[in-house]
Amino acid sequence: MSAARYAVIGNPVAHSKSPAIHEAFARETAQNLSYERICAPIESFVASVDAFFEAGGAGLNVTLPFKLAALRYTQNVSERAVRAGAANTLRRDADGVFADNTDGVGLVRDLARLAGAGAPPLRAARVLIAGAGGASRGIIGPLLDAGVARIAIVNRTRATAQALVLQFQNPSVELSAHEYGAAWGESFDIILHATPASLFDARVPLHDDLISEAKLVYDLAYGRGTASDSTEILRHARALGVAHTCDGLGMLVEQAAESFFLWRNIRPQSAPVLAALRAAQAHV
Repeated sequence: MSAARYAVIGNPVAHSKSPAIHEAFARETAQNLSYERICAPIESFVASVDAFFEAGGAGLNVTLPFKLAALRYTQNVSERAVRAGAANTLRRDADGVFADNTDGVGLVRDLARLAGAGAPPLRAARVLIAGAGGASRGIIGPLLDAGVARIAIVNRTRATAQALVLQFQNPSVELSAHEYGAAWGESFDIILHATPASLFDARVPLHDDLISEAKLVYDLAYGRGTASDSTEILRHARALGVAHTCDGLGMLVEQAAESFFLWRNIRPQSAPVLAALRAAQAHV
């Protein structure tokens, strides 16, 4: 029997660790599949996805900058993807293509792992999210479901953050929108960095006192080095004395495990894969 074909599609995508993750999941669960990278031209997402599925492809992970386009690709969409307004997983079914979003559940599972190691739990936490793009869209709903007490969204353009506040407004959780440089009269338990800045080794302009008062600074991106200092904002937070800092490699593995389950109907163990990636990351 030929291997079922899967891939990650994005632009750029050469850096993606998804092939290594899914190949490890396949070995662990004895699944016959292949996994590749597809760098799609910015203007040709639909054509690239069509070609993949027409050639017999079974499923896709979707990364920047195509998560919004992935939601529009099909009418068969999960509640999670509708709520997020973006999709990161596509699955070919007998009746067409199904779209889902596993980013939020991946983040919540990784934050639960960190809470077990002493970081603040999500329940009743005051959370600040830096960035109001597709990454933020995918995580706000699951954060609300996890029982956070407060979410503030800060962005270069306040109107963009306000649109997310309106989209996710919840009677039991205070949501607010802000722009960088605004005065703050409060502190947060958890800061989630959800902008592309880490891809360029840059840092968003959050006030140092805001960062230093957080108990956990978590970057949805990941880079080189250890989990706690692999991106610029994590290094800066550590220098300011933040007790817990972590990159998004665990989120990547957890959202991949959820995608794998959607595709293969079997849930892989994420911990061994994350440990192997951490070991390799620390030696880069």
